[in-house]
Formats: sequence, structure tokens, C-alpha cells
Amino acid sequence: MRTLTRWNPLRDMVRYDPFTDVAPLWKEFALGAIPEPEPTMRMDVKQTASGYVLKAELPGVAKEDVNVSIDGNTVSIAAEVKREKEEKEGDKVLRCERYFGSVARSMTMPDDIDLDRADAVFDNGVLTLTLPKAAGGESRKLPVH
Repeated sequence: MRTLTRWNPLRDMVRYDPFTDVAPLWKEFALGAIPEPEPTMRMDVKQTASGYVLKAELPGVAKEDVNVSIDGNTVSIAAEVKREKEEKEGDKVLRCERYFGSVARSMTMPDDIDLDRADAVFDNGVLTLTLPKAAGGESRKLPVH
């Protein structure tokens, strides 16, 4: 069965529809004109009875390129993702969405951290910091293993 539509004489006279004619152009323009935001380091922080457990996602980062520092109750994480150089003759990159560069993030905990018992483990792109609570206020760089 067919549906009946109301006849509109202007619809047949006007050939330019701004919504359908400009949509493909806008799609192409927006693809290259709007830069994608740089990814940030995603973190989960959990408070336990004795301290804090912080997990940070660092995909594509080598363990040697991760730096963790603790200053009182401030925990800072910095990492660098390096670009792999593999170019073949005649290859053409169509789109590159992987991020290369430095990422850093700091977080202030409610309590000071015990530097002697703090631990950092990097496994499969996830940095896990175990940060026990303390009463002191010294500063030290935490080794990652």
C-alpha cells in the first residue's frame, strides 16, 4: 500500500537543500580540521586501611621510560612513548592515531606517603603503585621494577 503525501509546490522548485548538500562537505572538513585530543593517563585510585593503591594505564611505554616521584603526599608519574621507525619504500600512511610523546600526571593524596614501604610495579602496560600512609614529609624518587 502506498502512503499519500501532501503536495508542496516549493519543494519541487527549490533544488538546493542545505542539510543534504552540505553534509558530505562538512564531514570531510571536520575530519582534517579538528585535531583529536591527546590521550591522558587513565588512573584508578583505591584507598585501603593502610594506604593507597594507584593503577595507571601506560600502553606502549617501556618500563625504563616510566618515572615516579613522591613528595610528601604528592605522587607524580611521567612516561614517554617513543615512535617506532619502520618505513618501507612505497608505503603511504593513510591515518596515524597512535600517540607518541610524553604524558605526565600528578595527584595529591589526603595523607603523606611512607617512602620506605612504597612500591611500584609495571606489568603489561599497567603501573601499580602501593603507597602506605606515613607521618613524615621527605622527598624521594621511587624506582620502578
